Amino acid sequence: MNENILTVRVQSLKDAMREISAAVANSQSEATPGLSFPTYELLHQVLTPKRLDVVRAMAGQGPLGYREIARRVGRDYKGVHSDITALIKAGVIDRQKDGVVFPYETIHFEFDIKANAA
Repeated sequence: MNENILTVRVQSLKDAMREISAAVANSQSEATPGLSFPTYELLHQVLTPKRLDVVRAMAGQGPLGYREIARRVGRDYKGVHSDITALIKAGVIDRQKDGVVFPYETIHFEFDIKANAA
């Protein structure tokens, strides 16, 4: 089974650009879909627990309407609409003519949390 996975990382813009350059230089035609955030705090601000519930409800389901997503997560339309708008702006989900879509089946988080320097 070939899962469609989105990898979410915490990495600097410099590191992200270096990774892209290496992929291009190596002619990697099958790059792993990814989403990078410069800090864990920003990742957590964008991918809140309620927004992750929205993404989970959408995973691999094809285009869905806002009301259907609200029904699936058991929340009111207004709150879900706000979360979907934020997820679209962050590039996590896509708007299509027949709804919104999260085309992946799995989200893989890849980051380290280090101790603060004393």
